[in-house]
Formats: sequence, structure tokens, C-alpha cells
Amino acid sequence: MKTTNHPSNLTIIVAVSENDVIGKDNDLIWHLKNDLKRFKALTSGHCIIMGRKTFESFPKPLPNRTHIVITRQESYKAPEGVIVVNSLEAAIEQAKQDANPFIIGGGEIYKQALNVVDTIEFTRVHHSFEGDTFFPVIQETIWEETNREDHKKDDLHKFDFSFITYKRR
Repeated sequence: MKTTNHPSNLTIIVAVSENDVIGKDNDLIWHLKNDLKRFKALTSGHCIIMGRKTFESFPKPLPNRTHIVITRQESYKAPEGVIVVNSLEAAIEQAKQDANPFIIGGGEIYKQALNVVDTIEFTRVHHSFEGDTFFPVIQETIWEETNREDHKKDDLHKFDFSFITYKRR
């Protein structure tokens, strides 16, 4: 059910626990330095599409990215330079000049985006957490793992984790 009227490589980027938790109380649960570095490296210079609550969880807009915020609030006021839209489709339309925009959350936006993205840049945190926001199970009939890097916990990383790239079959 993928639409064709969108950028050439629309990508979800997400970090997910073993039990598919992605957050709790509108916040990240874990801090993995290399995951944050990877997020920055992949998304810098691109459009990042997110829901309002995800945007509001940032202390300030992230540098070197075009922020596109989805909200149902008609009168939502965002900082200058932040694009506000009322649907995922409108966000994708705003990002069409970018060859590789990223969907960065939250849970509801990810659920909607799974039907239209080409790629998922997935960090699997090898630990289970309590949370209130979950990522849908990746269906192997739809998604193919094309790359994986496994990392062991160390002084900077409290948990084992894997960087996995999925492409739509």
C-alpha cells in the first residue's frame, strides 16, 4: 500500500527495546551515545517529520535539520523556521524537496508512516523496559533486513544494541 507521490527514500528512524517499547512519559528511556551519534549523522541536513509531543520533548529544535511538526491543534505556535502541518501526508508534501526525509516519531506517527516509508533505520536495544509507547512489530513478509551492526554494552553504553536497516520488499 505504498504511495508513490513522496520523496525517493522516506525513512523511519527509531530505537526500540526487545519488548517493542520506544518511550515512556514522552521521553527516551535509555541513553546510548552511539545511537544518538548515528541519529545525528543520518538526519543532519534533512527534513525530520514528527508529532507535536515528540517535538515538544526537545529542549530546542535540532541544528541543521528542517523540522516538520504534525499536530491537530489549529492554533499551534512553533518556533520560527519550524513547519507545522496537520497530517502525515501534508508533512511528506512539505519534505518532497529532500531526497531522504526522516520520520522520527512518536508512536502514532510511526504507525501511520509504516505504510508509506521505504526504509526503517532501526536500533534494537537488547533489553526490555516498561513504557507507554510502542513500535509496531516489523513484518518479515513486508520488510527485509539489509544491514546489521551488533554492539556490546561498554562504559558508554549500558545495554547491548544493534543497528538494523530494513528495506521494503
